Amino acid sequence: MKVKPDLSFWKLWNLSFGFFGVQIAYALQSANVSRIFTTIGADPHDLSYFWILPPLMGLLVQPIVGMASDRTWNRFGRRLPYLILGATIAVIVMCLLPNAGSFHFTVSSAILFGIIALMMLDTSINMAMQPFKMLVGDMVNEKQKGLAYSIQSFLCNAGSVVGYIFPICLGWFGMVNTAPTGVVPPTVIWSFYIGAAILLICVVYSLIKIKEWPPHIYNEYNGNGSQNTETTKSPNVIKLLAKAPTTFWTVGIVQFFCWFAFLFLWTYATNTVAFKAFNTPAIESVTGIECNGQTIEGKNIVLNNKTLIVSHGTALVSGVELNGSFSPASEVIINGNDTLVKNSEIVKNELGEPKASFNETLSNCSDVIVNGISMGKIDKMNIVNYLSHISGNITLSSAAIVVTQPDGTLELEDAKIYTIQDATKANYISKTVLNAASPQYNDAGNWVGLLYAIQALGSVAWAIVLPRFKSRKFSYSLSLLLGGIGFILMSFFTNQYLLFIAFILIGCAWAAMLAWPFTILTNSLTGGNIGAYLGLFNCTICIPQIIAALAGGWILSLISVPGKLAPEYWMMTVAGISIIIGSVCVSFIKEGKGHNQPVETPVESETL
Repeated sequence: MKVKPDLSFWKLWNLSFGFFGVQIAYALQSANVSRIFTTIGADPHDLSYFWILPPLMGLLVQPIVGMASDRTWNRFGRRLPYLILGATIAVIVMCLLPNAGSFHFTVSSAILFGIIALMMLDTSINMAMQPFKMLVGDMVNEKQKGLAYSIQSFLCNAGSVVGYIFPICLGWFGMVNTAPTGVVPPTVIWSFYIGAAILLICVVYSLIKIKEWPPHIYNEYNGNGSQNTETTKSPNVIKLLAKAPTTFWTVGIVQFFCWFAFLFLWTYATNTVAFKAFNTPAIESVTGIECNGQTIEGKNIVLNNKTLIVSHGTALVSGVELNGSFSPASEVIINGNDTLVKNSEIVKNELGEPKASFNETLSNCSDVIVNGISMGKIDKMNIVNYLSHISGNITLSSAAIVVTQPDGTLELEDAKIYTIQDATKANYISKTVLNAASPQYNDAGNWVGLLYAIQALGSVAWAIVLPRFKSRKFSYSLSLLLGGIGFILMSFFTNQYLLFIAFILIGCAWAAMLAWPFTILTNSLTGGNIGAYLGLFNCTICIPQIIAALAGGWILSLISVPGKLAPEYWMMTVAGISIIIGSVCVSFIKEGKGHNQPVETPVESETL
């Protein structure tokens, strides 16, 4: 077998340059998925379930692409066809995902669209990511692999930082950072568009610059695969696990608590920062109507096909009670010029907060104007919803879209009709959520991207420090402890700049998580099954995230009060406790014979 030739720096650069674009896509997904689903109306208790998809797709797609590309040879090469397919799908889906709330779907349909788009995006990103890892193995000799992976790591980190800060940079350049309820702001949408364009450019550059070896040359440098049957047959997974060294299991336990924690970070960071550091207002969102056990859910609900009573999650006004007497109203103005109700909707202030509610009594109003008629001074006034003044049999229609025609009639799309026997027993079903359409929430969403960039930079800096510790286990444990403290601080910090400290500490944990587990494990492995064990060890990254995604909603429900704002910031404390437990579990690791050998500076910082 021939020795692979040395490659120039720029040829090594070209092998990995596409990783820059792929990582921008991954960073945009990681920083904005929870924000997108919250904006289009997802329940906070359901957010973690959407995060099952990224680790699940990674668990399924990366091994499949690896095995399939081993057997692929065509005019485009061996690995590049999978880059072309993955990147093409990723570019298309990146243009669709942030628009999930812009297609006039119902909330449930918009969420379903978002889920499908997220699944396709994560699948395609994983498909596009794998070829760059394998190209280094195919074409770079052992002497240069350290440099090749360092270049890949640099591009990976650079792509992450760029992707994270896109929304906040677009906001600094003057792009609008708010949008109507249920619609994702332009800063996020255009960040995905620009990210898709950069990914496309990087892929085209890679296709032009990378020339894969044809099969006969590849076999000369990598062997023709003619090995004896004993070594080529697939190892028995159960036997491998039964014979796995203790290090495999003890490091795996640490991995479980670490990746469990980070899944909660990606899921709940945006809402935590929005509530704690940006004072995002909470609003009551109507999710439907309940009567005698029958539930009618929908973004728009129409009474008797004539009167819209719920519009985009807001219960509309039917009138006001003035000193005990009822007056129908589509407009209410108090104290001369302060409009409370306009077009049957309660008006919001500049912070996006409703000026009035159906449960609040307004007293001593100096002047009240209803539908343009002055009612004079009023001692007590209540805004009244439609259901409170209806009795008898009614029909309610849950519609995806309601359009008012020129003659005043309503046109319904995708409507479902329900019959209510006794309207007096009907009640609105509501939940309290952060106002995802408010300026504060969207400023917080952009800020979270900046915080992730701070974490990535802190991770690189701490990775340079890690090899200077005499004890690898001590540095591993200390890093996780610092990260746990950073998570817990997120639950308490109310200053957006103090959050830099929390994310720098979290970056310390991230650096150790990517540097030490595989290093410690490989030092304990011998024989011909190292690749198989490393493949199995990837499960300690994906499975904890899947478990955390399934458990997140349940844990949040345990600490929530029904109907009240979900305290998502406490999930950061749960994550902190989890990773601190992982820090303690490091003490149980038994390192292999190479644990005192010097190691290269661990600078890999890939989002897995």
